[in-house]
Amino acid sequence: MTSVDSNVLAGTEGYLVADVRGRVVGRVERATVDGAGRLTVRGGLPFRRRSLVLAADIEEIDQLSGVIALRVDRGELRSA
Repeated sequence: MTSVDSNVLAGTEGYLVADVRGRVVGRVERATVDGAGRLTVRGGLPFRRRSLVLAADIEEIDQLSGVIALRVDRGELRSA
């Protein structure tokens, strides 16, 4: 398991988030860097659902493309 740098995590607002299958979950609405680190991700229409992504669920953060790859399926994410 890779560790996520809290400085990188803090700068991810607006990044696209994709689950382990490559399906888009949404965009980072807010990054909270506390003990565990977490992201609030807002999904697209029609539901505008918000999901909570923990730093432990992140596989990779690509700063060049602005994409966050998760190690879990979007169905495993908690609602925010």
